[in-house]
Amino acid sequence: MRFTEIGQQLRAYRLESGLRAEEIAARLGVSRAALYRYEKGEVIKLDTIKRLAELLKISPLSLLGIGVEYYNRPIGYFERVRQIEETADQVLQLAGPLCYLTTSDAYDNALSEAFEETADQAGAERMALRSMAEQVLGILAARKRMYAMRRPSIIAMVSLPAVQRLIEVGIVSGPHLSDRARRICRDVALSEIENIANLMETEPMGLQFGLLASSPPSSSFKILRARDRVSLAINPFRTDTHPGAQTGVAMITGADEAVAAHQRVAEASWREAIKGPSGAGRLRQLLNVASPVS
Repeated sequence: MRFTEIGQQLRAYRLESGLRAEEIAARLGVSRAALYRYEKGEVIKLDTIKRLAELLKISPLSLLGIGVEYYNRPIGYFERVRQIEETADQVLQLAGPLCYLTTSDAYDNALSEAFEETADQAGAERMALRSMAEQVLGILAARKRMYAMRRPSIIAMVSLPAVQRLIEVGIVSGPHLSDRARRICRDVALSEIENIANLMETEPMGLQFGLLASSPPSSSFKILRARDRVSLAINPFRTDTHPGAQTGVAMITGADEAVAAHQRVAEASWREAIKGPSGAGRLRQLLNVASPVS
């Protein structure tokens, strides 16, 4: 058994459960420090794995990395993706208006401000929503730091309709946002799309963007390749919506058939994608006709 990977999945599922580390440790009859050691890869007995799985309401096989991993909260999914990205040499992403790993710090700052405003209108749930957003934003920021250090190659295909919507409404939208936050989110959206256009023109080594003009697949996914394994991550969660306001089931698997099927879809999409200066030109056309925020 690879205890480091068991520990990583234990952490992701713990965050997914919403239980605090001390709660799980108390129910297991171990110290919180012992639980953290398990998460860092210390040897763990099969009996303890079974008890942890019962507490977290998952299959023991999921903790052992066998079969498919399911996450119904953004925090668990984003944490697991962060772990996989730590060793990935290539990230192939399909759909969505952006590639999060290449966004600016301004994007994270705007998300944080928008999520705070969402939480502030939640009454008794305000502190819980603030805490949830802080955890998710912390995980997202850690992913971006890891990318800056390791620089795995990225092939990202973004959807033209999704880009259009992003330009029109901003990186976060909704009636709960103040006029100020809405302006910030719109300005950041325009800046991020301009950045993608620049990257498509310059085509830096290890970073490729393609623009999908036709309707993209109904779900976003990414394929992460490391030296010794390939992982498929299917994601219903959006970074532009407060994590407490999202429902869905994300899936991560290394099954050969699943990876191969999605790889075929990605390859077909890449052949049809608008690339290089042509793609940059299409994005700038959208930016040029973008109307100011009212």
